[in-house]
Amino acid sequence: MNARTLTQAEINKALVANYYAEVWNRHDAQALARFVATDYIQHNPAVSNGREPLQQFLGGLFAQLPQSGFTVARLVAEGDLVVAHCLFKAHAADRGTAVIDVYRVADGLLVEHWDVKEAVPESTANGHPMV
Repeated sequence: MNARTLTQAEINKALVANYYAEVWNRHDAQALARFVATDYIQHNPAVSNGREPLQQFLGGLFAQLPQSGFTVARLVAEGDLVVAHCLFKAHAADRGTAVIDVYRVADGLLVEHWDVKEAVPESTANGHPMV
């Protein structure tokens, strides 16, 4: 069997995939220390910079939306950036929100984050899903 070395892009994508699985889908804000740098730079206007403000934000979010979670549809990596195209649902009956998250990775941790989101409509003019 040939062992293959993972590329840095594959390692970064795995980090982001595991971040969604462990933090967002298991609602484990304590797991942030394994994924997010203490001096995390945040571009989402609802959350302050740093791992601690993100942990506080997630604690409140998870309490309000105990059934919430992400489905990751695609991950794209180039250089130190990983782009995630996801569907966030507050609960099982929610149509959801299409989300594009962009993460910058350094030294095996998420160090910067940008996101854009749009509510999933009941129907689309082209018949294609958003995620």
